Amino acid sequence: MSPPHCGNSGNGSRHPINLSIVHSIGVGHHCITGSRFKMITRQAAKTLKKSGESTSNIFSALPLCKRSKRLRASKQTNCRHDKKLDSNLFQSLLEELWSRTPEQRRRSCIYLDCLWFFLYKDKLTRTKVLSWIKKKQIFSKRYIFVPIVCWSHWSLLILCHFGEKRQSRARKPYMLLLDSLHKTDPRRLEPDIRRFVLDIYRSEEREENEDFLSEIPLLIPKVPQQKKGEECGIFVLYFLHLFMQNVPRSYTQEGCPCFVNEDWFKLEELESFHNEIHSAWKSKGLMEVQ
Repeated sequence: MSPPHCGNSGNGSRHPINLSIVHSIGVGHHCITGSRFKMITRQAAKTLKKSGESTSNIFSALPLCKRSKRLRASKQTNCRHDKKLDSNLFQSLLEELWSRTPEQRRRSCIYLDCLWFFLYKDKLTRTKVLSWIKKKQIFSKRYIFVPIVCWSHWSLLILCHFGEKRQSRARKPYMLLLDSLHKTDPRRLEPDIRRFVLDIYRSEEREENEDFLSEIPLLIPKVPQQKKGEECGIFVLYFLHLFMQNVPRSYTQEGCPCFVNEDWFKLEELESFHNEIHSAWKSKGLMEVQ
């Protein structure tokens, strides 16, 4: 595997981000990096650079990643074949997916950088992340997509109907946690998720109190499950894609969108989506995992 590179120079050639400290989280059972370098996503790197935050403080608590022997031995390892998505690759595919989605479907939605939840969990970066989120004005949107990477596993949190005023809400707010590996117990994320939402409300100086927020349901519906240990990233992207294509119109008694269930899609459809989005992204001459 070659050393990590991010972005392109405008002519399709690869080049490193011009930061002294970078961080990339490996996802799946192994870390997808070419060294013990620390990397963040390109989007988060730009935000950090503008903020002037001390990178030595920001990243001191982030994990260092080593390649596995199996990955070092294989020169053919790439996104398409084994579906490992590190944070930069995930963010690139997410941005590609977003750009390919019609404006009318994006209008009521917004997404956060794929590392912000991870960075929020660390006290050193929490305040900075909350300030980034505040600038995005997320409560102007009906659906807020929050990619989560914890314990080397991707899942997707969707905050629904959080922006409507309490007295005029057509629907009560709720949270969806979509996870392709239920055997890892996604419910263990709930304390961090609720703290995350509460801190966002506080930073926005909204009127809702802690008691109200504690009653917002966190739904973890049954969804199609991955068969391999390294497919979680592409599952999350497909969850997001399908949700945007079918903005909820009907709900179960529990309040979950009717289309979100264990028969939501077939794995063959997921593979087709993966090939399509990866091909479109690759055609732009961006970095490929090797």
